[in-house]
Amino acid sequence: MQRPRPLSPHLQIYKPMLTMMMSIVHRVTGAALYFGMLLLAWWLIAAAAGPNAYANVEWFMGSLIGQLVLFGYTWALLHHMLGGIRHLIWDTIHGFEPAERELLTLATLIGSIALTLILWVVGYLVMGGPR
Repeated sequence: MQRPRPLSPHLQIYKPMLTMMMSIVHRVTGAALYFGMLLLAWWLIAAAAGPNAYANVEWFMGSLIGQLVLFGYTWALLHHMLGGIRHLIWDTIHGFEPAERELLTLATLIGSIALTLILWVVGYLVMGGPR
């Protein structure tokens, strides 16, 4: 008679922690960046296709939905980059104490939000404000 195999613990067993949530968000932002590259490809193809195609891309990127997509893409890019830096720090065998892990995780989250806002405000001011 065979004994049933033990079941692996599932997500309901673990207490959600900030580091666990940020690990999931890091994977989600990686996937978002993959699909966000379609925006860059669309922009480059439109630039090569001529002024009418480029005007369509410029219209979409200037619309409210386009601006929200670009803002989200900027945040995903910065969050994923900071998450990668956090993992690089861990690769040097630093930051594994509970307080250090929480600090690095909060720095990734707050830093990505702050850098996104700074980048957009500076970009807005460089572009000359509202059009």
